[in-house]
Amino acid sequence: MGFLWGLLTQVVHLALMLVAAPLVVGVIRWLKARMMGRIGASPLQPLRDLRKLLLKRPVLAENASWISRAAPYAGAGAALAAVALVPSFARGMAFAPLADLVLIAGLLALGRVAMALAGLDVGTAFGGLGAAREMSFAALAEPALLLAVMSFAILAGTTGLDAIAGTFQEGALGLRVSLGLALVALLAVAVAENARIPVDNPATHLELTMVHEAMILEASGRHLALWEAAAALRLTLWLALLAAIFFPFGTAPSGFAPLGWLVGLVAWVAKIGVLCLALAAFESAIAKMRVFRVPEFLGAALLLGLLGALLLFVSTRLA
Repeated sequence: MGFLWGLLTQVVHLALMLVAAPLVVGVIRWLKARMMGRIGASPLQPLRDLRKLLLKRPVLAENASWISRAAPYAGAGAALAAVALVPSFARGMAFAPLADLVLIAGLLALGRVAMALAGLDVGTAFGGLGAAREMSFAALAEPALLLAVMSFAILAGTTGLDAIAGTFQEGALGLRVSLGLALVALLAVAVAENARIPVDNPATHLELTMVHEAMILEASGRHLALWEAAAALRLTLWLALLAAIFFPFGTAPSGFAPLGWLVGLVAWVAKIGVLCLALAAFESAIAKMRVFRVPEFLGAALLLGLLGALLLFVSTRLA
């Protein structure tokens, strides 16, 4: 019976994330427009764009190989698999035993590699430039993410996300400086992973500054829809990950409880809404940094993650 409830939780979670992903992108765009004094497009516009693109046949360059055809599906599949492992309104999903933070980091890396290969496949200058920048940034972002995971593993005794979220929800750990450092490191990594300001501007097409958009300039039709869907899923994944670890209040425990699920769903929507508002306000108040400053930004996140892990390691050893 427990497996059936876990499977039902997993199905509801996946449906929720698939619906929420384009809405998160639309809400952030609408909030930014309102903060800048514009009316802005409807939050449902990303859903309409995806529907329009999915109905169109992709146009490929003459020298495009099978990589350009397979990469969009690999990127979207990796993002969907990672999203399935991050809890939203309830814990105890069917895939909870597989929800390891190291595995989630690997799935995100797989999607990044697929996008970089798609940018390099056709051989355009912009695609190669974007792929080189993306992999250079990842060389600093991934270690920072793993160091933050190490901090959580020291406290919870595991890298399993379900167990970490449960440990944090109990509140026995209290407030720790090391967790604050890990949070700042994760926020910096999340900004870089999702190509958000100040690392990148998702709305720009300036050749000298774009990173994410440079790799998918050749994409069109349903291939472009898959890349856009993967980007929306990654953004929602990071918001859900931050909510599950640092704001776990309201999350329903394992098993089916109608009231617990309803409270968990309302709490999750509220947390994601607050995070969307914070991201929109942050991007509206700050300018994009120069590309050559991004390694310094991610290097600071790496040092903060390392400092947080060292503080936890030393304090647990002394205790």
